[in-house]
Amino acid sequence: METMPTPSRRAVVLLSGGLDSATVLAIASSEGYECFAISFDYGQRHRFELETARQVCQAARVTRQIVVPIDLRAFGGSALTSDLAVPKDRDADEMSTGIPITYVPARNTVFLSLALGWAEVLGAFDIFIGVNAVDYSGYPDCRPEFIAAFETLANRATKAAVEGTGTFRIHTPLIHLTKAEIIRRGVSLGVDYGLTHSCYDPDEQGRSCGHCDSCQLRLKGFAEAGVADPTRYQ
Repeated sequence: METMPTPSRRAVVLLSGGLDSATVLAIASSEGYECFAISFDYGQRHRFELETARQVCQAARVTRQIVVPIDLRAFGGSALTSDLAVPKDRDADEMSTGIPITYVPARNTVFLSLALGWAEVLGAFDIFIGVNAVDYSGYPDCRPEFIAAFETLANRATKAAVEGTGTFRIHTPLIHLTKAEIIRRGVSLGVDYGLTHSCYDPDEQGRSCGHCDSCQLRLKGFAEAGVADPTRYQ
């Protein structure tokens, strides 16, 4: 007797175009989710990542990608959304101490809220985000306690959850992995890291600086994973 195929589950994946979010997209896809990617044009100085996000989505054959414009430059307060200098050549101790100037006030709270709204419209109760609290836990909105709190909020603040249609879950498959472990996982899933972009301060051609915190963590991760970094550096 022929069995009916199982309907695919929908998931919304936050996709910046960086290494972590590309890996999360691959993980969600490998777990059988039909993926809908959401990216944000928030006035970031490294807007080159939006093009790489498009390429990652194309390669992963997502069902749909949307790019939401929201100009966080109106607030400023971050080296990524203002004229403040991006820190360069910081050592591991400096990077693990305090909250850096590249923190964008309330960014993940805003992003997850918008992803939640789209997820409710899609009937998708699974949201994936590539936050990580191992190599670099300086951002408070990348920590497990923030994710747990937001998941609670999602199930109190939505019509779908309150009426019992479903329960929202925020997936953070990378949260306890090192950068090297993330890269190895992505390689095993066929992620093309040549499509991704990590740098906070690229040049006009989109080449990475090799000196900001994000570049240093990427370089260290690839070295420890024993994988060649395909990024173009200045």
